[in-house]
Amino acid sequence: MRPELQIIPKIDKAAILGVSTATLAKTVNIATTGDIEQNLSKFSLGARQIPVRVLLNEDARTDLSRLSILQVPAFEKSVPLSSVADIILGSGPIQIERTDRTRSETVEAELSGLTVGEAERLVANLPSIRRLPTGVVYKPAGDSERMQELFEGFKLAMGSAIVLLFVVLALLFNGFVQPVTILTALPLSIGGALGLLLRTQTSISMPVLIGILMLMGIAAKNSILLVEYAIVAGRDRGLDRVHALLDAARKRARPIVMTTIAMSAGMLPIALGMGPDAERRAPMAIAIIGGLSSSTVLSLVYVPAFFTVMDDLQHWITKRLGRSKTQTA
Repeated sequence: MRPELQIIPKIDKAAILGVSTATLAKTVNIATTGDIEQNLSKFSLGARQIPVRVLLNEDARTDLSRLSILQVPAFEKSVPLSSVADIILGSGPIQIERTDRTRSETVEAELSGLTVGEAERLVANLPSIRRLPTGVVYKPAGDSERMQELFEGFKLAMGSAIVLLFVVLALLFNGFVQPVTILTALPLSIGGALGLLLRTQTSISMPVLIGILMLMGIAAKNSILLVEYAIVAGRDRGLDRVHALLDAARKRARPIVMTTIAMSAGMLPIALGMGPDAERRAPMAIAIIGGLSSSTVLSLVYVPAFFTVMDDLQHWITKRLGRSKTQTA
């Protein structure tokens, strides 16, 4: 901050006298700093033209009494500056920073062991932030802004992955009903990952998001093994739906459990903080172990149960469509 001379317009009196803020600002600027160079008269000196800048001398520019009688153009005649504005001594910023053409002030701090999310939550709960004056807004920047952009990008990637996975499964199973059964395993893995992160008090970060994306493929693969084997057993071996599901769960449980144990065992040293850069990679390992555990245990029970619901729905849709075609014919 530095000392400055502040001229605050009296809006009501200036309106009565016909003095606009633009006229007031122009008069004060010309008197204190001179007019802009384009409007200055030029003194010709041979081949040179020297701008003639007229303004108050230095003593007058620092004397409030002399500035107060500065004449400002009005409707009928000029009026003193003091009649349309208050002249006070104050302080102002040395440099004005703007973001999106709006004045901004940046406050930086060391997190000292806090995560970006924890620090942002503490700042948002400060009384001064919760009761900001009118016209002042709080906008996160720096690491906090990049974290928000990261989550937005993750949402887009997750949504695109689910849509593409559904399209591929629809082409594989030649229908749109059973792919829904396979996709129901995805929330099972996410719930386990978030649960273990909460249990270990681990914050969500970029490695965690990468681990969740990996879980999507593994959970979908486990569901594909169950659903595909149940469909093949019912179609080729002539088993009814219940026995086909039981046979699929019994025979596909071994490769699913072996995959889970192998990946969890490989991620366990990283989750325990062993090895180089383990502190950064540990959240990803924790998310993967939690998601694999929950998806393996629940998918062997939840996916077959949901398979029966979707299979009944598929038969009902087929029956209704067949009846509609018969009536049309």
